[in-house]
Amino acid sequence: MGKSFLIIGLGRFGESLACTLAEGGHDVLGVDRDPAVVQALASRLTHVVQADATQEEVLRNLGANNFDAVIVGPAGDFESSTLITLSLKQLGARYIVAKALTEMQAEVLRRVGADEVILPEREAGLRLARRLTAPNILEYLTLSPDLNVAELIAPAFLTGKTLGELNVRRRYGITVLLIKNGDRLVISPDPDDRIEEGDVLVVVGREAEIQRLRQG
Repeated sequence: MGKSFLIIGLGRFGESLACTLAEGGHDVLGVDRDPAVVQALASRLTHVVQADATQEEVLRNLGANNFDAVIVGPAGDFESSTLITLSLKQLGARYIVAKALTEMQAEVLRRVGADEVILPEREAGLRLARRLTAPNILEYLTLSPDLNVAELIAPAFLTGKTLGELNVRRRYGITVLLIKNGDRLVISPDPDDRIEEGDVLVVVGREAEIQRLRQG
């Protein structure tokens, strides 16, 4: 069953997020002040309205507290983002995600009620830096300050050995969630599962531990 999302601010970030969620079968209500933006997205989103979301009455009329999550996107206008986040908290929104440009903005948004704050530019920079310096890492996702998920090409020293023989959880503090290679897909692999040349591993652990596993 799809979830429901309220996306406030349909700039590049908000538009991409809203359209991706809508394409995934979720119920999406997009809100923006610009009538041209609203018109352009009318056929792509479940619902889209022109409104000033800094007005608490607007958010109340939109039923902000009924959505599974509300995403506050206009980080370029920090004052508006702060007012919207505060109003959403007062209205009892279930889960508030706010976009920030700096750590200082992020801290303020957390203090006024955001359940989660994202810094897309910083995250994009981190992902690029990791790809440039660690080419065998295909994708990287930060779950928390201490926990990350990485998709990496299995290092050569792992090839031909079972997870039990490698004992990566004890030796590296890493959990292997998935092994894939073409049509081969092993979810929650057992200690007897063997890593083959060209395998891609999806692992979870601390950043330092992931880097240590990558380097061997």
